[in-house]
Amino acid sequence: MTVADYTEFLQEVLIDEERLQKRIAELGAEISRDYQGQDLLLICILRGGVLFLTDLMRHITVPHTIDFMDISSYGVGARETTGHVRINFDLRTDIYDRNVLLVEDIIDSGYTLKTVLEILATRRPRSLRICTLLDKAERRKVHIPIDYCGFVIPDKFVFGYGLDIDEYYRNLPFIAAVDTSRYTPPE
Repeated sequence: MTVADYTEFLQEVLIDEERLQKRIAELGAEISRDYQGQDLLLICILRGGVLFLTDLMRHITVPHTIDFMDISSYGVGARETTGHVRINFDLRTDIYDRNVLLVEDIIDSGYTLKTVLEILATRRPRSLRICTLLDKAERRKVHIPIDYCGFVIPDKFVFGYGLDIDEYYRNLPFIAAVDTSRYTPPE
């Protein structure tokens, strides 16, 4: 299998590394203020949210713990949600009576996150809030109450900083848009 160099299909860099890191520091400060003196559990939705979580938690000054969930609603190689949400890996932490902050890389239609929120709400956390790096608001199909948002972005296919193209390019330090007319998935 041959994987193309991302510069071959790069349309534009939407958010450069400096702007990205500055906003993450601001989010960390906001979260620290809001949770001062409280217990906080950060739940990261794998895999795309990992880079965001690790940088964000460096800027959160209140004591906190972390846990992970792996949720899928996309078929293999698909770029549109199937609408069917599957939990591949569930929390190891009991969230009953905990302040929970769900850390997401991107919110698109909202269907997947709505299901995750419903599942977590049945576990009766003290509070359940959302922090997303990217909000693709114009594609929203269901209401999602976003408490902390890094950037509202246009309806473009994006990659980098945790977000993948067919599982590649998560390692890039910026968020970029794909020129879909020039991108061919690997075989």
